[in-house]
Amino acid sequence: MPWDPWPPRRLVLCTPRLELRPDDDGGLFELADEARRGVHAPEVMPFVTAWTDDDPENRALNTLRWHWQKRAALRPESWSLQFLVRLDGRVVGTQALGATDFAVTRGVHTGSWLGLRHQGRGIGTEMRAAVLMFAFDHLGATHARSAAFVDNPASLRVSEKLGYRPDGTEIIARRGKLAEDVRLLLERDLFRRPDWALEVEGLEACLPMLGVSRG
Repeated sequence: MPWDPWPPRRLVLCTPRLELRPDDDGGLFELADEARRGVHAPEVMPFVTAWTDDDPENRALNTLRWHWQKRAALRPESWSLQFLVRLDGRVVGTQALGATDFAVTRGVHTGSWLGLRHQGRGIGTEMRAAVLMFAFDHLGATHARSAAFVDNPASLRVSEKLGYRPDGTEIIARRGKLAEDVRLLLERDLFRRPDWALEVEGLEACLPMLGVSRG
């Protein structure tokens, strides 16, 4: 083809252990299986929307629907790249990087989840560091935002290791009860970089879709 109608399919980020690519249908079915197997212990809820409380089959189906919706909604003024995270060639989780009016704000936000059976191995830190390096070094972002509930120490530790600082809190209804959500901000100059380099392929053709101009 003389042109590619969907350049993100050729975008890839590589870390020492992981490969991150925007979602593809083959990989999405692997991700849906991870959702079906479980994302966290039943007594905790790390998400604002308690989608993981659904039965395993619906969790899998709704995972597909969510990613298809985000893919179809991608526009330069509002985008969310849903990276599938692969370890040894298999999908183990997803790492999102999104922005609104990025051409003006130069700010991004992140979100992620990892299959329960893959947690505790540093994968969450590595995949978040990957999209932060991508945003700061390749897209020209100046800051990144994230959030985590006060009772989600694993996510808060990842943010702390990477240099985020608290930026206020918000009280949210979660499972019908009050929960405190910690907002987090990371400025580019305060990013605690890992000791490895990120490899990026297929970026240039994606830039117009992300509202990024090299001029």
